[in-house]
Amino acid sequence: MTIAVTAATGQLGTLVIDALLDRTPADQIVALARDAAKAEPLAAKGVDVRIASYDDPAALKAALAGVDQVLLISGSEVGKRTTQHRNVIDAAIANDVSRVVYTSVLQADTTTLPVVPEHLVTEDYLASAGIDHVLLRNGWYNENYAQNFDTVRQTGSVLTSAGDGRIASAARADFAEAAAEVLTTTGPVKPVYELSGDVAWTQDELAATLSDVLGIPVTAAQVTPEQHASILVDAGLDEGTAGFVASIDVATAKGELAYSNGDLSDLIGHPTTPLAESLRALV
Repeated sequence: MTIAVTAATGQLGTLVIDALLDRTPADQIVALARDAAKAEPLAAKGVDVRIASYDDPAALKAALAGVDQVLLISGSEVGKRTTQHRNVIDAAIANDVSRVVYTSVLQADTTTLPVVPEHLVTEDYLASAGIDHVLLRNGWYNENYAQNFDTVRQTGSVLTSAGDGRIASAARADFAEAAAEVLTTTGPVKPVYELSGDVAWTQDELAATLSDVLGIPVTAAQVTPEQHASILVDAGLDEGTAGFVASIDVATAKGELAYSNGDLSDLIGHPTTPLAESLRALV
């Protein structure tokens, strides 16, 4: 069985390839990438590297020839993803791919997270296209919070408007392992997996974790969403990005990233990686 992974040189894609290599021969793995040079480490492992971008339907169609399953890792270009994802799905259908596995977002059908619209459109397109598919609705990555290391070191605080909202995050490698399990299992799979960490933490707990990891006092600085966006603009973000970040915290305050049903740990066969463990590895 040949398995293709899109965005194979990205942060999630490379981890999925590694997890697949633990489960299936390299010559049965196809890595789709935009940059041949960036994909050289994958080719060195014996993986079949094929060059195709989400924006090139013809290249995608050629790249998915002879593939049995494809993992469609959602694109990173907000505003372009609806068309890009459709291009991959259409290429899969044209090649009689048996199943598309798609990385969506946690509780996509109910959440107000600002990232959800393009995910929902993709989910709907998969349903209407008639191709067998599995939805991996990924929650938040532990690694997301390493982006704030420098700011936290400078300010000693975590800026947030999430209130007491909790986040059930897990390591990116956990999500990658789950995808590999779904792609390689010979048993039945669920149509939808809600993937999130075993432990949901608050911003105060995040601050305490960062304090321990960085070795400095860290507190959570709670502000209103409006103040949050304004502070981010003053720090140099454009208004759209600042509003986007603040709206994630608004959804977090509503509990929309706290959901945890055990799907992720059940799939990978072990507890999800604690936040502190991931952050320590990145310091």
